[in-house]
Amino acid sequence: MGSRVKQGKGLQKMMKCLCLREPLKGEDKKVPSAESLAIKEFYSPTAGRSGIGREIETGSASGNIGEVELFMRESGILDNEEARALLAKDEYQDGNIEAALRIYERINIGAVTHKIRIFLAKSRERRKKQSHYYATPPMSIYTAGLMLEAVFLKAKCLQHLGRFEEAAQTCKVILDIVESSSNEGLPQNFGGECKFQETLRKAVELLPEFWKLTESPREVILSYRRAILHQWNLDAKTIAKIQKEFVIFLLYSGGEAIPSNLRSHMDSSFVPKSNLEEAILLLMILLRKISLNKIEWDPSILDHLSFALSVSGDLSTLANQWEELLPGTINRRERYHALALCYYGAGNDLVALNLLRKLLSSSEDPKHVSALLMASKICCEHPDLAKDGSSLARKVLDYLDGKCDQLESLASFLLGVSLSAHSKFAISDSERFESQSEALHSLETASKVTRMSNPLVIYYLSLECAEQRKLDDALHYAKCFLDLEGGSNVQGWLLLARILSAQKQFLDAESIVNDALDQTGIWDQGELLRTKAKLQIAQGQLKSAIETYTQLLAILLVQRKSFGSRKKLYKDYIDHARNMEVEIWHDLAYVYISLSRWHDAEVQCTKQRAFTKRL
Repeated sequence: MGSRVKQGKGLQKMMKCLCLREPLKGEDKKVPSAESLAIKEFYSPTAGRSGIGREIETGSASGNIGEVELFMRESGILDNEEARALLAKDEYQDGNIEAALRIYERINIGAVTHKIRIFLAKSRERRKKQSHYYATPPMSIYTAGLMLEAVFLKAKCLQHLGRFEEAAQTCKVILDIVESSSNEGLPQNFGGECKFQETLRKAVELLPEFWKLTESPREVILSYRRAILHQWNLDAKTIAKIQKEFVIFLLYSGGEAIPSNLRSHMDSSFVPKSNLEEAILLLMILLRKISLNKIEWDPSILDHLSFALSVSGDLSTLANQWEELLPGTINRRERYHALALCYYGAGNDLVALNLLRKLLSSSEDPKHVSALLMASKICCEHPDLAKDGSSLARKVLDYLDGKCDQLESLASFLLGVSLSAHSKFAISDSERFESQSEALHSLETASKVTRMSNPLVIYYLSLECAEQRKLDDALHYAKCFLDLEGGSNVQGWLLLARILSAQKQFLDAESIVNDALDQTGIWDQGELLRTKAKLQIAQGQLKSAIETYTQLLAILLVQRKSFGSRKKLYKDYIDHARNMEVEIWHDLAYVYISLSRWHDAEVQCTKQRAFTKRL
C-alpha cells in the first residue's frame, strides 16, 4: 500500500511540468494550449532530461511506463502518440534501446505522418496569405517536432540493434513527409524553436549512412542526390559536408555509375555521365563556395579534386583550379609545386620548369629537394637542358649529405641520366669520355644504394653500358631488369634484343622478340614488330621483313580508327604511332630498293609524303 502511495505521489510530481491550465474564456486565442506548453517545456534547453524521465526515476525504481502513459492519456493533456514519444525518448536517453523501440513501434506512424503533412501544408498556406487567424491545425509546431523526432529516434534504435534496412526506411519517412508537403522546401527558420529543423537536418545527413550499412550503393547515391537537390533549409556548412561525403563515396566506393535524373536539371545544364564526372562537378562547386567565402577552406577538397582530375587525365583543368584559388588560401610555395606537377603531367614541361625555377629562387626555397629532383627530371628529358639537370642533381646530393639513402639514390640516378644525355653534345672526345664515365659511375652508385632492386635504375644502367659498348655488362643488367619486371615490360625485351643484335647474335635476338610478341598485347607490339623486321633485314630475309612491316601497318591502321574518338586522352600514344608509320614507309622503300623493285619503292615514298602532309 505504501509503495503504491509513493508511486502515486511520484506520478503527480512528474506531471507538474505538464499539467498547465487551459486558456480561460475571454483570453486571447493566441495563448497556447496545455499540450503545446507541455511539449515546449520538454524541448526547453534548460530542462535537460524531460520531466517525465526525472519523475520516473524518483517515483519508481522500475519506471512503470504503462501507468505513466495511462495517467497522461486519461488526464487529456497528451494523446497516446505524444505520450509514447516522450516516454520512448526517455528510455532511449537511458540507453534502454529495446524498451524504447517497443514503445516507438506502438506509435501509429501512418496517422502521425498524415497529421504532420497537413500541419506543414497549412503552415505554408498561412505564410503565403500572411493572415493571423485560421482554423485550428491538427497539431502544434511543438507536437510536430516531437513526432518527427520520434520517427528519427526509432530509426536510431533500429540502427543500434543492427536492423539497418528498417532504419533506413524509417529515416526515409521523415524526408518523404517534408518533401511531399512542399516542393519549394520549408520556410526560413521554420521549427527552429522546437528542434523540428534540427531533426530534419540529422535525418538528411544520416539517411545515406544508413544505406551504406545495408551495402546498397544505388540507394546511397540516390539519397545523397536527394539531400543535395531538394530544399531542406540547411545551412551552407551542412550542405558542404553532405556534398563532400558524397564525393568521397563516388570516388572511392567502387560502385557503378547511376545516371542522374534529367528532370532535376535545366535543359542547358551539364549532366554528369559517370561517378567521376559527378564528383568533379561537386568538388568544383565546393571550391566556388570557398572562393565566395560561403564555407571555410578545406584542403582535402583540393586533394580529392587532384585525384579525380588525375584519374580523368585532365591535369590542365586541375592547374586552372589551383590558379583560381584566392591569394593566401594556400602557401605560395605549395602552389608553385602543385602547379608544376599539373603542367608536367599535362605535357607542358617548360611551363612546369619555369614554375620550379621560381620556387627554387633565392627569395623562395632554393633547398626544396622535391622541386630540385623534379626540375632535374624534366631537364633529363630535354637533351639541350641536360647540363642544368646534372647541376640540379648535384645540389640535391650536396644538401642531403647522407641524410636519406632513397633520395640520394634518386639524385644519383638523375645525375647519371643527365650526364649521359649531355655527353652526346660534347665537343671534344675528352669531355665526352669524362661525362660518360661519371654517368656510369652515378648509375652504378644508384644501383648499389637500391641493392639492384629499382628496375628503372637497372634499365638505364644497361642502356648506358650498351652505348659505351660494354655489351656483356649491358646484357647482364638487361636480364636483371627483365627478372625484376617479370617479363612484363616491352622496353626490357627490346633492349635485350638490341644488345644481342649488337653482338651479331641475330637468331637469338629474333627469338627474344618472338617470345616477347607471345606475351604482349596487340596494341604494344609496334616496336617489337619493327625490331623484328630490322633483324630480318640484317639476316637478308627481305621478303619476311616486308610481311612483318605489312602486319605492323595493319595494326597501326586499326589503332588509328579505334582511338579516333579519344584523341585527347591518347594524344601521346597517337603521335608516337604516326611517327612510327612515317618511318615504316621509309624502311619499306629501303627494302624494295634492296630488291630492285623500284616502282614499289617509289610508291612507298609517295605514301610517306602524303601521310606527312596530313599530319
